[in-house]
Amino acid sequence: MAYSLYIGNKRYSSWSMRPWVLLTALDIPFDEKLQLFAPGQSQPAFSAFSPTAKVPCLHDHAAPGDTVVWDSLAIVEYLAERHPAVWPAAPAARAWARCAAAEMHSSFAGLRDECSMNVALRIELGAPSAALARDLARLSALFNDGLARFGGPFLAGAEFTAVDAFYAPVASRCETYGIELEGLAREYVKQLLGHRAVRAWIEQGIAETEREPYHEVDCVRGRKVLADLAK
Repeated sequence: MAYSLYIGNKRYSSWSMRPWVLLTALDIPFDEKLQLFAPGQSQPAFSAFSPTAKVPCLHDHAAPGDTVVWDSLAIVEYLAERHPAVWPAAPAARAWARCAAAEMHSSFAGLRDECSMNVALRIELGAPSAALARDLARLSALFNDGLARFGGPFLAGAEFTAVDAFYAPVASRCETYGIELEGLAREYVKQLLGHRAVRAWIEQGIAETEREPYHEVDCVRGRKVLADLAK
């Protein structure tokens, strides 16, 4: 198989989810290399396959010298050079989708901080902070804009593309923390959660038996756990 994709635990790893979901949705064959997180934030053992010792990391065995591509956005752009369906075909939709994916890659610090990904838990969020409220408002505006511009049901039109893969972890967080966005954005989250590739990741994450203490504590933060679907 030409591609090997190194990923972290499906229960936690939002960054890994993006290229995995994209490859799966577009039926691009790849060899999954699941690397379980060791306790703590640092993962030095990952340096065996990734120059940053982080996931995700793509290895293209068909390329000269077994090309290694790290960082989720770089992986998507690398795949787009070989698989045109990664981005929308129409120039305006493609430009918008690239901007939206890059925004996800670099922004939404409040959401990342306060709503760590854990696909198996259902957590009572409580009142969001000002930073999280701003992020949720921006997500609603962004999703509603894309759906209105390009007609849905996905962000840049009729087909699932990389921009949808980038926001799949956001849909998972909405499910975990009971977050409801405004307008058509609410239905888009449901559309993402119902997509076969997104559901496959979530179901496999729920089925995982491994637990990493840092990630478990970081997502709960003393809030009430309403359900653990893995039990």
